[in-house]
Amino acid sequence: MRRYGKHTDEDDIRSRPNRKGNRPRTHIRPKHEDAIEGMVLTVDRGRLTCLVDDRIVMAMKARELGRKAAVVGDRVAIVGDMTGKKDSLARIVRIADRKSVLRRTADDDDPYERVIVANADQLAIVTALADPEPRPRLIDRCLVAAFDAGLEPLLVMTKSDLASPDKLLELYGHLDIPYVVTSRAELESGDAVGRVREQLDGRITAFVGHSGVGKTTLVNSLVPEERRRLTGHVNAVTGRGRHTTTSALALPLAGDAGWVVDTPGLRSFGLHHVDPSRVIHAFPDLEPGTEGCPRACSHDEPDCALDAWVAEGHADPARLYSLRRMLATKERTEGD
Repeated sequence: MRRYGKHTDEDDIRSRPNRKGNRPRTHIRPKHEDAIEGMVLTVDRGRLTCLVDDRIVMAMKARELGRKAAVVGDRVAIVGDMTGKKDSLARIVRIADRKSVLRRTADDDDPYERVIVANADQLAIVTALADPEPRPRLIDRCLVAAFDAGLEPLLVMTKSDLASPDKLLELYGHLDIPYVVTSRAELESGDAVGRVREQLDGRITAFVGHSGVGKTTLVNSLVPEERRRLTGHVNAVTGRGRHTTTSALALPLAGDAGWVVDTPGLRSFGLHHVDPSRVIHAFPDLEPGTEGCPRACSHDEPDCALDAWVAEGHADPARLYSLRRMLATKERTEGD
């Protein structure tokens, strides 16, 4: 074994080359001042379909973004191949600040949040009045998620030819939620399109609902075929053929009057990520009454000041009932 003494010359010591290269690391990120803005339409296996001006551009996330992921609805900065040609690929280098984020978890015990859509203005909760039967607990959970995300909720009831909407309207009437009632014949003929469009124009609206309620049928009736063809390039890249709502997909309304985001059918809507203290913000008529509540009040306990607030006539008792039903929904399963 060769030993090195105090008189060893530097030239006598072999230095091991840096296998990863000798270029020093830097934390300085490129500015990409030439990046072009786009909107994420759908995400599939690491490939993001983006709308840039009037063309579809396929992109992937740049390494400098680290763990930060872009989702449907994100406004992003893109560099690279912007031709939109088949097999071309650009890079997303920045994700703009989001004005809203709609999230859910698989269940209430799951800490992992799944972002459904970014930058939406409205959440359309689609439910059938029959076949399948309405699931009020799932509707409640969607409402809580909408209130928490700062989205305006819209209740869309389908299949009114099979059952009356009166029971659901009675249950949710005190929440002052806008609603639209449609029948199967109206969806097939397109007669319901105008009424629904009135609630969507100028907004980005995410549509949610469990399988079989007619959600995707409604979305397809709202978005003309030529507008749906805008995202046809997705199929060529993923090899899936027809879009079957296995991932969220943003589609433009005619006349550039807004966007609808079709989402996969929901089986559950976990609320692990929701802080119950934020739900009260969706009840501006009740919120002032919480000033007298004890610290960390659940608004459903003996010392809650809202009982006296309502008893004094400042708000409708039905509104307090609705608030408490919303808050309690985290403690109940969706099938209760």
